[in-house]
Amino acid sequence: MDLKRRVILGLAVAGAVVGAVFGEVARVPPISTAVTQAALTSTTAAGIVVHVSGWVLAPGVVQVSEGALVVDAIAAAGGALVGARLDGINLARPVASGDQIGVPGPDASIRGGAVGGGDGLIILNQADSSQLQKLPGVGPVLAERIVAHREANGPYQSVEDLLEVPGIGEAKLVSIRDLVLVP
Repeated sequence: MDLKRRVILGLAVAGAVVGAVFGEVARVPPISTAVTQAALTSTTAAGIVVHVSGWVLAPGVVQVSEGALVVDAIAAAGGALVGARLDGINLARPVASGDQIGVPGPDASIRGGAVGGGDGLIILNQADSSQLQKLPGVGPVLAERIVAHREANGPYQSVEDLLEVPGIGEAKLVSIRDLVLVP
């Protein structure tokens, strides 16, 4: 996606968020069908796929161009719904193939599953040590390392960032990848 499209997309999403905050829109629509379609059809073999879940019109796997941002992936999923907590995610973060982007709703939940423990996904940037211990193979020591790493280095940008935590390798990451969410 070229810079002009990215700027237009960013401005439209920002305007829609402001409108949603003031209750003037029913949902944050995609920029336009033409722009979204152009972004999708302009992808080549260099295109990447990401999973967009939560408070978006059409959650699922979407294809975006190499170098796309979180805002581009949300637009490719139909745009954010009213109540989406877009302030809780970094819209300007570049996405990589295989990323999962969770768009939280008004109560910081992701549609289709509660977050923070129990049956649902655990939000990595909000979970405390006890919630993290519900993950397979994560005991008190490793849970504290995950929290300490987040506090020392800022919020996790992707699930793969867990590989920076001492004690988490590829095998452990595979076992917990689908149980955690980095919105």
